[in-house]
Amino acid sequence: MPHANALYGPLDPAPDAGYENPPPRMGFFTDTSVCIGCKACEVACKEWNGVPESGLDLLGMSYDNTGALTANSWRHVAFVEQPRSVGWATPAFQEQPDGPSVSPLTAAVGARTGTDTGTDPGLTPGSPGAAARMSGGPEFLGMPGGQPPGRGSGAEGRTDFRWLMMSDVCKHCTHAACLDVCPTGSLFRTEFGTVVVQEDICNGCGYCISACPYGVIDQRKDDGRAWKCTLCYDRLGAGMTPACAQACPTESIQYGELDELRERAAARVAKLHEHGVPEARLYGHDPNDGVGGDGAFFLLLDEPEVYGLPPDPIVTTRDLPAMWKRAGLAALTMAVATAVAFLGGRP
Repeated sequence: MPHANALYGPLDPAPDAGYENPPPRMGFFTDTSVCIGCKACEVACKEWNGVPESGLDLLGMSYDNTGALTANSWRHVAFVEQPRSVGWATPAFQEQPDGPSVSPLTAAVGARTGTDTGTDPGLTPGSPGAAARMSGGPEFLGMPGGQPPGRGSGAEGRTDFRWLMMSDVCKHCTHAACLDVCPTGSLFRTEFGTVVVQEDICNGCGYCISACPYGVIDQRKDDGRAWKCTLCYDRLGAGMTPACAQACPTESIQYGELDELRERAAARVAKLHEHGVPEARLYGHDPNDGVGGDGAFFLLLDEPEVYGLPPDPIVTTRDLPAMWKRAGLAALTMAVATAVAFLGGRP
């Protein structure tokens, strides 16, 4: 199998899937440095998509009651309580702190100089001052961005630990192994470059579950079919923002054209580095990684393993063409050897 870049081009799988003149690829950029663990994304996802409730189980750790992405949890807000003893030592922001990166479109909507496309950052719009706060990044309602990510501030702030929070989701890989192994065509690539499961034609074989390098896809126990995030495909087609991004009060989850999100994410990392957060890094943004880049990528404040993410994901079906080629050559060799033996043994 060729490298994802050679197969699809840079982060654009829709043309290879047969779409002529597709729209720009859409995706998620999740900035974990401003995630407050409110779980609004989880609730919005369940409500819009009719995802069954998962029950209440604190799992004996922290405030995480979902634990992982499952067939009934298409968004999972991870809570990582990290003591200082593990080695993090990021100093406080210096001078004027920068808050969450906010799109110019969102700021324009807040100032009533633009049309609302469905994104609501959680601040009451209506005045240029609100828009300036969102785009300029001073205090953000006391939320992360006015202090170092994951920490408190002032004399009463805790300094012995920090919270790392992240809203995890399907990555909508540029090269998706789940598509390669699905025998019924239940999984398909949309014109927006996302990957969707059509549950009505899923036969419950489970091949996609073992193929996913991120462990995203899961089966429901009652019917055995596969389920995962669709990036709200129905909302995308109507020009609306996915439910999770719509509900996120801090704009930790940002939705838009993938190319623009990648530029915004790079700027956000640079700003965090400038203000004394050297551990900020992007995950899933690189088109040269093992899956050709993700349609949902993240800004992290520690190594991927800390968040339960694989450090070097690789498309699990990358060796299939070579395997089939070797199998074909072996079968041909065996057939020739059989024919030679048969013909050679005749009088």
